[in-house]
Amino acid sequence: MPITPNQFKRGSKIEVDGEPYAVIEWQHIKCGRGGATVRTKIKNLISGRVLERTYDSGEKLKEPDFEEKRMQYLYNDGTEYIFMDQESYEQVHLDDDCVGDAYLFMPESLDVAVQFFNGRPIGITLPNFVELEVTECEPGVKGDTVTGGSKGATVITGGKIQVPLFINEGDVLKIDTRDASYIERVSSKK
Repeated sequence: MPITPNQFKRGSKIEVDGEPYAVIEWQHIKCGRGGATVRTKIKNLISGRVLERTYDSGEKLKEPDFEEKRMQYLYNDGTEYIFMDQESYEQVHLDDDCVGDAYLFMPESLDVAVQFFNGRPIGITLPNFVELEVTECEPGVKGDTVTGGSKGATVITGGKIQVPLFINEGDVLKIDTRDASYIERVSSKK
């Protein structure tokens, strides 16, 4: 079913030159006597490239054959990341290009959304928040709970984040995967 630029909202999916894109920004523009146009920024869901395009407001655009499946991350075999569909138990193998930097905050057994375009896996989306154990950081200092300072820490999956000074190795943290930021300490080893 075609979609028109008047129906755009953030995240709308369209197909351009045979590839899937997501709408990042859009702006309706009405010029004097002419028809309205929609100026957009769209992101290629395969390559990550961002384009700026202008469409007539009534133009019909193709929606991509795009599907998203909930899958469980099983393991990395050294060259590929293995995911399993929890309904059919079918396994999907994704390479580094599809996973990108998501592996930095992707522990085994995590449920993720795997995107498919024309039946081919093209990428993943992590849940907004994950809980991971700190494996490396400078020792915490008692009393440094409100000073506002921060230090670097490494979590069990290899991701590096900035954390408050009171965080210690072994603490479990809630992390926002969208920007790799510390949210809160979930549990402490002490």
